[in-house]
Amino acid sequence: ASAQFQLAVPVTVVFAPGSVPGDLPRPLPFRDVQETEIPVNLRTTVTTRYETIYRSTTAQEDAALEAATAREADAALHPLQDTSLGSLTMYVVPETSSLLPQGISVYVGKHRSALVRAGGGLAALRARLQQLTQVMSFTVSSITAALSDRVPDGQLGPDARRHLKSSLGYEITFSLLNPDPKSHAVDWDIEDAVNRYVQPVLDKLSLVANFSVDSQILYYAVLGVTPRFDKESSSFLLSAHSLPHVINPVEARLGSSAASLYPVLNFLLYVPERSHSPLYIQDKDGAPVSTNAFHSPRWGGIMVYNVEAPASPQASLPLHVDVDMVRVMEVFLAQLRLLFGLSREELPPEFLLESPGNDGLADWELDRLLWAHTVENIATVSTTLTSLAQLLDKIGNIVIKDDVASEVYRAVASAQRAVAELAVGHLHSAFQASKDAVTSSERAFFDPSLLHLLYFPDDQKFAIYIPLFLPMAVPILLSLAKIVRETRQRKKEPTKVD
Repeated sequence: ASAQFQLAVPVTVVFAPGSVPGDLPRPLPFRDVQETEIPVNLRTTVTTRYETIYRSTTAQEDAALEAATAREADAALHPLQDTSLGSLTMYVVPETSSLLPQGISVYVGKHRSALVRAGGGLAALRARLQQLTQVMSFTVSSITAALSDRVPDGQLGPDARRHLKSSLGYEITFSLLNPDPKSHAVDWDIEDAVNRYVQPVLDKLSLVANFSVDSQILYYAVLGVTPRFDKESSSFLLSAHSLPHVINPVEARLGSSAASLYPVLNFLLYVPERSHSPLYIQDKDGAPVSTNAFHSPRWGGIMVYNVEAPASPQASLPLHVDVDMVRVMEVFLAQLRLLFGLSREELPPEFLLESPGNDGLADWELDRLLWAHTVENIATVSTTLTSLAQLLDKIGNIVIKDDVASEVYRAVASAQRAVAELAVGHLHSAFQASKDAVTSSERAFFDPSLLHLLYFPDDQKFAIYIPLFLPMAVPILLSLAKIVRETRQRKKEPTKVD
């Protein structure tokens, strides 16, 4: 199915006094539109439109920009700007401004705005702003990754298959694996840790999808790989190439994905048994991994938590272990961001990105996720409805109920609405419409009235009915053959004439 996307990003560029470049084409305020095309494939085109308004600061904005630090200015400017999803505001400050630290020319805040140091002419400023808008909205790679099902493999970057696919919901499971309960009595305050560190991030992501969180402790659950003992460090090592083999045996014990409607994210904390302690993970070069953790794309992450050996060999077993949840949650949250494609990209050294703090992600990072998921949702709906149409074409005697037809119409209308909203830069309503379209297309595709027909084609009907009718048909056919034979004989015999 062909798809044409037009992604419009509303950008406001605000010049503080003393920062206006001398070579502006016309006096402020003015509008400017720049379009670029993202190559996806022959049937899918993506055009990006940066709709920029250039203007001067207001008195309130000037007052906010007189703050002592960039962070304070960002907080003061937030109530003054357009906070609608997908919109960006760039404040250009004079070259001599002390707001930005030495050597920093771009500061990206927590919300949907950035501070940019003036310098050079309009062309240099435009190049910097374009780089900035891509950081804060979407890049060619983030859009091609969202359309990965339609892109030839050669064009995809290494991260494209790492991110989770867009879904209406996700289930997150935290598991504590204690393979040696005789030696270790492990306590973890997972409920408090989830409330304190994970929930704020999920609250922010609640716009994207529904989340459910659960936790479990598994005893006698061992990794599928026996670690190698290293004499030099007198510790046990898991090498990078053995990590993929760790997951399968553990996954059999998790049991969470079997009954789940949605993708499941697994975060495992593994306390190695006493006979394999301490246990360290090595990277490809053989160096120890600082976090002692690794993640698996679209699946989750595992962290190895070593327990210090008791000071005296006579210490009574099991040892009581209190898990340091701050250290663990730092790793799991970083892995969660990575799985959602929220990891910070490599940026030039003159860029400074504000830490999102307790929220876990900045407003513009949420927008980045929504741009990608909206495009992915529309492409998914197009594929689902095309598949449904092809299936229905193959089954000639199928009866399509009115409610299935109305779901298909609703899915098409919602997808068209999403495309239209993207083209005018309304990210929030575009995303909601794309979610509605996915819901309707899935309802139509998996409707119970179609399902039994989809899995009951003509050749299966013959396979079922022939064994039933054949035993009855054999004596009937034999009787018919006998009657035909007798009739022929009667015709051949000359009639007796007295």
